[in-house]
Amino acid sequence: MTTIIIEDEKPAARLLQRKLEKINIEVGVLLHSVEEAINWFSNNQHPELIFLDIQLSDGLSFEIFEKVEIKSAIIFTTAYDEYALRAFKLNSIDYLLKPIDEDDLEIAVAKFKARLPKQETLQLDFEQIKKMLSNPFEKNHKKRFTVKIGQHLKVISTDEIECFFSENKGTYLHTFDNRNYLIETTLELLEQELDPKDFYRVSRKFIVPLKAIKEIIVYSNSRLKVILPSYAADEVIVSREKVSDFKNWIG
Repeated sequence: MTTIIIEDEKPAARLLQRKLEKINIEVGVLLHSVEEAINWFSNNQHPELIFLDIQLSDGLSFEIFEKVEIKSAIIFTTAYDEYALRAFKLNSIDYLLKPIDEDDLEIAVAKFKARLPKQETLQLDFEQIKKMLSNPFEKNHKKRFTVKIGQHLKVISTDEIECFFSENKGTYLHTFDNRNYLIETTLELLEQELDPKDFYRVSRKFIVPLKAIKEIIVYSNSRLKVILPSYAADEVIVSREKVSDFKNWIG
């Protein structure tokens, strides 16, 4: 079986690869962007199975299908369920929410193997789509963080946080009282742990809460600049490829 992973973050791609290896699925290729995927599919034989992250660094993975006709079976992976209907309209086997549970992963692979002899186009399961869109998952989003200050520990609620940012290979939270705290995590993990209704990753460097957005300014190259109440160490810029999704998020 030939399998590839298209995943925005390289650590997440390698983690998924290791999980697949545990169930004897060998991954031949790791790709990380829409552009990279289009180039690869245009010049290589398509695999039997693709694990496809929906939000890539340079846009939504649906853009790949606008450029290349892909007949591979697909298992979508994402931190959110907002794209479920669109995903099922394509030749998808399953739709896995991050962080990916190993049991769910094994079930999705079993679904793929079960349809191997026939290889016919999947029939849409509208009941399953309805359930996914209604978001029955009672996910426990992170509500507080513990930070170390000298020999003391301080608990900070997400309500106190103005933004998260990365700097010099470290990850920090910035509070409304204009203080920075180093936290032992990454923006990639935070993106999975925080409530997507309240927090949005505007770029590789920043995650901002909706309640902290003081002003939004049209910036150069079709980007947006977010003004926060106290954070001023660097400009908070919404990446061009995220502008449309960001506008939908803020309503």
